Amino acid sequence: MTDSSVVWVDEASRYDQARPTAPSVLVDLLTQLSHTPKPALVVDLGCGTGRSTTIWAERAERVIGIEPSADMRNVAISKLAADSCISYRAGFGHQTSLDSSSADIVTCAQALHWMEPNSTLAEIARILRPGGVFAAYDYHWPPTIHWELDQIFQQVAQRFEQLIERRATPADHPGWDKQHRQRMQASGLFQHTLELTLHHCEYGDAQRFIDLILSSGYHYHLKNGTLTEQELGFDRLKQAAHDLIGPQPIAWYFSYQVCIGIR
Repeated sequence: MTDSSVVWVDEASRYDQARPTAPSVLVDLLTQLSHTPKPALVVDLGCGTGRSTTIWAERAERVIGIEPSADMRNVAISKLAADSCISYRAGFGHQTSLDSSSADIVTCAQALHWMEPNSTLAEIARILRPGGVFAAYDYHWPPTIHWELDQIFQQVAQRFEQLIERRATPADHPGWDKQHRQRMQASGLFQHTLELTLHHCEYGDAQRFIDLILSSGYHYHLKNGTLTEQELGFDRLKQAAHDLIGPQPIAWYFSYQVCIGIR
């Protein structure tokens, strides 16, 4: 039986409202590394609802977000201004249908681990011009807010893994690990790779935190009744969010691991 205490909303909208925006300093970094103050084309793979795409709106001549989910793309498109340099297309990381050597910069935010590595890196190398830059970046989960909240979340995450393994009810796709730089190096497609950490601050209230957690794999099992809030400990996490964060937004600290390859 599905837990009735969870309020289910459109998942693409939840994702868009809860997930963070990419740090703006990333734009400065990638334009400097690519020697292009205003790139002719930036491509954002697995762009979701466009939160990682729109940071380029004022800094590139043209931006293309590639996203296989129609629900995600529709949310992204709904936010575009009429004169925007951004457009969105259906596609995959390994199959963009873009011209070879057409992009100055390719990015992939919190999504590369869902893409088959070899074919995706080959496609990225194909569409990047010589000297172009690829950046895959992921934020540590969840953001740092309160240590007590983090402690309860870790307990929920551990319990989730135990229950999934015990019941043999895997998520839609297990994905790949996030050894992005190692794969870039092993591919032989990039003349140089580097890895660094960026930090970013946003503000959010208790409900946004709950929605952030639900925007990951937990929602699938809770919504479909294969797990309940109580056995997962999600009810405790929700209460802790209300107790420690409350209804007024407070600072959330995100740390991003950025893996970069120079074509």
